[in-house]
Amino acid sequence: YEIYQCDWSSDVCSSDLQRIWAQVWRIRSGSAAAGRSGVMAITGAPSSATSATGTEVRGLMRSRAVASLGTQLAGSGWPYVSLVLVATAMDGAPLLLLSRLAEHTKNIAGDARVSLLFDATEDAPSRLAGARATVLGRAMRSDDKDELARFLQRHPEAEAYAGFADFGLFRVHVDRAHLVAGFGRIHWVDEREIVLPNVAGFTAVADAELQRLASDAALRPKLGAWSITGIDPEGLDLRAGQRTARVG
Repeated sequence: YEIYQCDWSSDVCSSDLQRIWAQVWRIRSGSAAAGRSGVMAITGAPSSATSATGTEVRGLMRSRAVASLGTQLAGSGWPYVSLVLVATAMDGAPLLLLSRLAEHTKNIAGDARVSLLFDATEDAPSRLAGARATVLGRAMRSDDKDELARFLQRHPEAEAYAGFADFGLFRVHVDRAHLVAGFGRIHWVDEREIVLPNVAGFTAVADAELQRLASDAALRPKLGAWSITGIDPEGLDLRAGQRTARVG
């Protein structure tokens, strides 16, 4: 397993999180069934459904709480880049909560094509040697309540304005991505390698697991300031104040 954006308090043991992760998703071949722990077993390992580079792109997207959004400025065609909060759907597609009053949303109304830069270079010895991915796709409005819930789990502060009339959820339908994973590791990655198939049954299981983990009195002291805010087929999202982390 890997932990992204590590900043653990001293009372958090990564082996405990590894154990939690192993209990939450038991990846087996064959049809979905109830595991011995009562958790649904998922058909096939997610990493086997897509390429290694696709899995790496998805890992970058899932590990970032913010991204740079590129749109085409309405009326002039100039490139316009803004900072946005981001989450991911169960299949890995990026989710954005945008106000129609914002410039980038006005731009999307005229041309839905966008790019998102997911930057994980902050801890690299040289920023240009760190991993990042530029994801290209089309940003489309989504009325999916489960996807909105995923976004709000990742960004609970957004609940204060998510219900405002000018805000709406957008799902970025991925076309391809440009992955720079380090020196000499540069790849174009197709949508079929990035977006997970067959994830329709995950949401109900993930919600049940979140409730179970939230009520686990023995787990609470081990997490310290951290809370588990999301579960998907590939890992756990955690949050402590403004800090976010990823186990997967």
